[in-house]
Amino acid sequence: MNERRPPDIELLSTRLSSSRVQRLDRLVMSVRADRPYVYQPLHCRAESRRSSASAGAVVAVALVLARAIAAQTTSATIAAPPGAAPYPPALQERLRAARSTESGPPRTRHRNPDGSPTYTNRLILEPSPYLQQHAHNPVDWYPWGDEAFARARAEGRPVLLSVGYSTCHWCHVMEEESFEDPEIAEYLNRNYIAIKVDRERRPDVDAVYMEAVEQMTGGGGWPMTLWLTPDRQPFYGGTYFPPHDGERGAGVGFLTLLRKLRAVYDERPAEVTAAAADLVRQIQTSLAVAPAAGLPDRSALDRAVAGLRREFDAANGGFGDAPKFPRSVQLELLLRYHRRTGDAEALQMAERTLAAMAAGGVYDQVGGGFHRYATDAHWRVPHFEKMLYDNALLAVAYLEAYQVTQRADFARVAREILAYVEREMTAPDGAFYSASDADSDGGEGAFFVWTPAEIQAVLSADELRVARAYYGVGDEGNFHGETVLSTPRPLDAVARELGLPPATAQAQIDSARAKHYAARQLRPAPQTDRKILAAWNGLMISAFARAGQVLGDPSYTRAAERAADAVLAKRTAAGRLQHSALDGQAGGDGYLDDYAFVIAGLLDLYEATFDPRWLRSAIALEPVVDRHYRDSAQGGYFLTSDDAEALLARAKPDYDGAEPTGNAVMLLDLLRLYELTGDDRYRVRAEATLRAFQPRFASDPLALPRMLSGVDFWLDRPKQIVIVTAGSAAEAEPFLARLRETFLPNRVVVVVSEADKSALAATVPLVADKVARDGKPTAYVCAQRVCDLPTSDPTVFAQQIARVDPLPAIPAAPTAPKQSVTPNGQR
Repeated sequence: MNERRPPDIELLSTRLSSSRVQRLDRLVMSVRADRPYVYQPLHCRAESRRSSASAGAVVAVALVLARAIAAQTTSATIAAPPGAAPYPPALQERLRAARSTESGPPRTRHRNPDGSPTYTNRLILEPSPYLQQHAHNPVDWYPWGDEAFARARAEGRPVLLSVGYSTCHWCHVMEEESFEDPEIAEYLNRNYIAIKVDRERRPDVDAVYMEAVEQMTGGGGWPMTLWLTPDRQPFYGGTYFPPHDGERGAGVGFLTLLRKLRAVYDERPAEVTAAAADLVRQIQTSLAVAPAAGLPDRSALDRAVAGLRREFDAANGGFGDAPKFPRSVQLELLLRYHRRTGDAEALQMAERTLAAMAAGGVYDQVGGGFHRYATDAHWRVPHFEKMLYDNALLAVAYLEAYQVTQRADFARVAREILAYVEREMTAPDGAFYSASDADSDGGEGAFFVWTPAEIQAVLSADELRVARAYYGVGDEGNFHGETVLSTPRPLDAVARELGLPPATAQAQIDSARAKHYAARQLRPAPQTDRKILAAWNGLMISAFARAGQVLGDPSYTRAAERAADAVLAKRTAAGRLQHSALDGQAGGDGYLDDYAFVIAGLLDLYEATFDPRWLRSAIALEPVVDRHYRDSAQGGYFLTSDDAEALLARAKPDYDGAEPTGNAVMLLDLLRLYELTGDDRYRVRAEATLRAFQPRFASDPLALPRMLSGVDFWLDRPKQIVIVTAGSAAEAEPFLARLRETFLPNRVVVVVSEADKSALAATVPLVADKVARDGKPTAYVCAQRVCDLPTSDPTVFAQQIARVDPLPAIPAAPTAPKQSVTPNGQR
């Protein structure tokens, strides 16, 4: 790659070259002699509220005690945090009511003799697991909102903004070290207005202020910590700060920074105002996306793949050095590039990476599903949190690789991911939870790691012999003396070494895995973040729907339908999506990602079920995006709606990181809708989006690998596949079986009966003139409204869909026309 990117979740990809790293000049230099301290650990360990879900009776006793304590304290006065003014009676009443509904011991070290929390702040009222984790800090926290900034303005105080998420380890380290510290909390409460933001509920706030941190430091991550004026303008910031001078290698600690920056704010207000205004201008400039006149060609794909080639780790799979993130969007691009060019190395990079990840400890060998990332180059030791979006995107990547390679192990991994999600990450209404934590009562990774003695205690002698060899379990361990299970060698090789038939070895591993899982369920489990995000649900709806298509298993399709119903049921009366829901309480304006990802999920669900209601639902959401999110002047889409809260800048996302950008997914949504409906407005919107991001393709194509998949679709002649049946849709199964075996990303598929054809034709006009010839199911394979001969033979159909149009050649640069020369030399 031209630019070495830091990891894309804990260390956000910087948009700045080293020559453009901005400082706040003399103002910052007056506080410290260097840049704001940015702690960038290789091991980002998440920690959250303790969970004893598997402890049975212990849980029941704890809940009874907690509720008894809550009942005793419902009439007690809520103690003001140290240094803060007493809370008004109305607020105290709301806090008492919220506290009475809490279950389990309070997550704080500040407790009364009866076990109740000493302090309770406004965050207990928020529908965010992350904010609720801070509800009993001695800090007088506010959620993001006008109330906090109005108080800061009225009292002439700066604002301390802290942004994180529920499974972020270093967020919780900073909480324990600083926000639970009475001295630091008291200073904060007397001198600042403290605001806490959940980045998963407010990605707009996170995007704007992360840009500020990147401008100041050249990088970013979480926890994100900024100092703001009451006008919400940042004047200093960083990520994690140790509490005191000299700790964790920092010359200046958090408390000292708080004191010095308050002094600067009071004594040099004009400089603070000027520095903040300058930084805001830089943010606005950086987040603006200026379109280009032209449209992308294959050169963007060629250069992106060349960049991946340079970064590829041939020995271990993946790209770059440790830590390694499972960037599914890069792998999807490689598979598409291989399909259009025949580039064997592109396929080899994707296949090697997927195999290495599945064999490593970054994959949960016992329970299925992927952890967030690997801390080493070999994928063996992960950061143990599991995110819904990772597993949705990776399930699709493995399904696509299965179609390309027909490797059964890739299909197995996809099935195990989805089994984990159904079993552990699914709400009663069918929607999907957001994440599970890295830590449990035993500490980081304790739920997932094993000692030889623990393995021996649950397995028979024959199982133990195979399991220790297959999972690479040694006495020394690979994680603080314990072992993260991985499969460094194929089971067939282990079977040969042990002199066992492969079937016997497989049976013993299957039995051992089941016993491991049962034993693990007796351990204190990591907390699950039960927040339901529309965008991440859209990704997982796609994963289940695509699994139903590729694997031919209707149970996956049914799971996708339940989740889709749950997400759509939370729409407002005006038909708009709500971003987040927790315990049945939905709220928050939808963001671009919510609409783009849910539309994609609905389109995938339509192609898995051929139920027109999913297509109609997708089509119904697009005008909302068009009306409220589209940049009609410059092309592309903003993260926030036109009627959302106005922040310092309106971001137009242009980087495919851990999740694809909403613009990338929306591009593919528009192209698919155009192919299905023939409505040219979708094509016009798509091409405007391509123009908007053409400068990004030219300067850094690897910033947008998912959008490059959209470019591949746009440069192709996507196949429009219509299968008409005389009776039920089940008659199309012989054709769908052939489609399952074919990696065909650039296509739309419609199955319709003769009886339903006229009704569907109003939405999908390309079905209007198609018939089931001679009463037999008949397939039509078309491109740009020109069709091959219709066929009732699945073998002929397979040949038709197997044809691939290569990527078009790069147009030659136009040559200057010859100019005539007059006798005196004038042109």
